[in-house]
Amino acid sequence: MLLVEKPQAGVAVVTFNRPEAMNALSRALRAALNQAIRELDADPEVKVIVLTGAGERAFTAGLDLKELGIDGLYAANAQEPEANPALAVLDCRKPIIGAINGVAITGGFEVALACDVLICSTNARFADTHARVGITPGWGLSQKLSRVIGPYRAKELSLTGNFLDAKTAYDWGLVNRVVEPAELMPAALKLAAEMASIETDMLLTYKAMIEDGYKLPLGEGLKLEHNVSVAHNAEVTPEMVESRRLAVQARGRSQERS
Repeated sequence: MLLVEKPQAGVAVVTFNRPEAMNALSRALRAALNQAIRELDADPEVKVIVLTGAGERAFTAGLDLKELGIDGLYAANAQEPEANPALAVLDCRKPIIGAINGVAITGGFEVALACDVLICSTNARFADTHARVGITPGWGLSQKLSRVIGPYRAKELSLTGNFLDAKTAYDWGLVNRVVEPAELMPAALKLAAEMASIETDMLLTYKAMIEDGYKLPLGEGLKLEHNVSVAHNAEVTPEMVESRRLAVQARGRSQERS
């Protein structure tokens, strides 16, 4: 149902593993995702998480509609991370890379939007079918999508329920990059490894600074950056900066040669 692997140092891969059901988010799968992310967030050996779906058809098709008769519509408005997978992802302090292997529909689209970085295969497609089903979103889509691609494009998607293909998603700024299906996980793992080469405290601090500041007007965000910077940089010595500077130079020369 949910696979958790650690394929390389500092990196964990979490996979929705219900390909026969397009990786639909059943109650059990949502609870398992929350538990896995909580454990990985607390695991000192893990710095970065990659979230993906099994197979090439779906990242996740969203809520398991077969369970709506059991849950009613509670899950669509749940504010507990064990029931709301987007919140489970957002609650993680560590970077989460969404490797979007297929369709991300409605609730699945909301989970994708909760990730920190999105890499998708050419098979990926995104759709918000809330309006067509007659349910308003409760996991953040109506607010986050417009902030990522702008309100005009967000209205086009949400008020039609049309699919957005991978290339257009890239052109609209929804995803960081698009790769062939066979290259999706190698690309996601390469990016995860690059992030994992940063010290954990720095990763957590910088991610939080960006997220917290984005919620504020620019003036308040600049004040937040100043306050965090003063507190963090007070712990940094000139010797630490020098050793890291040399490492940055060596990495730059290596990237020039590759």
